[in-house]
Amino acid sequence: MMRATVVRALVLTAVFAAALTPVTSLGEDSNQLPPRATKELPPELLSLLRQKKMPKHSPILVRIFKEEAELEVWKQDITGHFQLLKIFPICRWSGDLGPKLHQGDRQAPEGFYTVTPELMNPNSNYYLAINTGYPNSFDKANNRGGSLLMIHGDCSSSGCYAMTDEQISEIYALARDSLLGRPSFQVQAYPFRLTPANLARHRTNPDFDFWKMLKIGNDHFEATHLEPKVDVCNRRYVFDAQAPPNAPNPLVFNPTGKCPAFVVNPKIARLALEKQRADELEYAQLLKDDVPAAPMYSGLDGGMNEVFLARFPGRVTLAKVLPYASYLPQLPPIPWVDDDGSLTSKFFGICFDRYVCSVTEADYAQSD
Repeated sequence: MMRATVVRALVLTAVFAAALTPVTSLGEDSNQLPPRATKELPPELLSLLRQKKMPKHSPILVRIFKEEAELEVWKQDITGHFQLLKIFPICRWSGDLGPKLHQGDRQAPEGFYTVTPELMNPNSNYYLAINTGYPNSFDKANNRGGSLLMIHGDCSSSGCYAMTDEQISEIYALARDSLLGRPSFQVQAYPFRLTPANLARHRTNPDFDFWKMLKIGNDHFEATHLEPKVDVCNRRYVFDAQAPPNAPNPLVFNPTGKCPAFVVNPKIARLALEKQRADELEYAQLLKDDVPAAPMYSGLDGGMNEVFLARFPGRVTLAKVLPYASYLPQLPPIPWVDDDGSLTSKFFGICFDRYVCSVTEADYAQSD
């Protein structure tokens, strides 16, 4: 009995050590990591974990909303459900509403992503960084390209979700702790909160059908507070799929192939369907009331949460790449000077030539 206990303890120790190896980032020894990557959570956040009955090393789930410029960290409590832990205002994101399509479009990604320990970067030039995992299997199946799309510090973005250094320190620590003995955590990136009101405002956007697809996964999570299982087939996202009763074979999903026969977990489907029906009724009423539709293109290069506007004046500039610019009238540039002294150009809200518009060095200092 004693020997079995000792053997079991040794095995658990080995498993624990193996789980730690990737978390120390790219196989580095923890003693070689910069202090910022091993920093403990602040006392206030540790106290909040205890208050919400969230074990320190329980799973997290990250949700990002571009238009609201907010990043949410959800964490699993002792019931096994995810609850909202903290909302971080986003300091800077680039591009416009809509998914990333190709290298150089400055778009921050939208979709469902999986972050593994190898995607944690403690030595980032932007303080700390978490690679979102773009492109995922959905992006690849739809021929969408680009790389190194991060959540990082330094409040400077070229296709990334940029936080302040203080914020990314907390987010990184929460992610690091959640990956202890765990293979990954999920990131859900949205154009905005997928409410009926927001969808009604953006109903004329070319990405509307894509966003309705994302809403299915969003509804599964919001209805259950459980992480949705994500698969891809026929170049589409599929959520919480399982084999039909008495199916002879396990489900196999091919991102570009025909979807296999599947059913949605009935416990999840019932709750999600109730939410979807209520949202559809509200959406239909909004259309009946003819609520105004938002412009398809903002003319700005991303945005930032309003709490940072005074702290970082001039960080949100006019767009350098226009996904839907072909039908817009061209206007002559009007030179002006940003608050930081850098020369840019104003096009009455629109910039048509990325090479004409001057930008600061920081704008091009990172990958898109």
